[in-house]
Amino acid sequence: MSGNARSRLLDELSVVSRRYMAAYALFNQALADRLGLHPTDLQCLNLLVLEHGPVTTGRVAELTGLTTGSATRLVDRLEKAGYVVRERDARDRRRVLVATVPERTAEFTRMWERLGGDWMPLFEDLADAELAVIVRHMRRTVEFGAEHIVRLRKGRV
Repeated sequence: MSGNARSRLLDELSVVSRRYMAAYALFNQALADRLGLHPTDLQCLNLLVLEHGPVTTGRVAELTGLTTGSATRLVDRLEKAGYVVRERDARDRRRVLVATVPERTAEFTRMWERLGGDWMPLFEDLADAELAVIVRHMRRTVEFGAEHIVRLRKGRV
């Protein structure tokens, strides 16, 4: 690929990436509104559902990039909304874990599945190798985003 063609593609990627992020942020807001949650709370709930069991509030802070105080307030809001409960760790009674409430998260999961089902036709015409590139890109983007969250919070931008 010539330098000019690559440069044009990179320029287009820059624009489409910004539109993609804005579209996802607006989608996230609409879904949060539908569930009566703040967008950050919705994404925290999303991450908690993806975890393998209850987690500490410290882990909530790690997942979200929030301070432990902010993570505690976020868990308070999710608990008030009925999506999580705090429970004592059976192995270490001093530790408190945050567990999702299956009955409440079922609605959230069903909504993701319905919306996810709507996304699948977007990928039907792609070869496996193309899907692999998308998956690789998304994994790299998650890592990249996490690194920049830390930089932004430390004022290094």
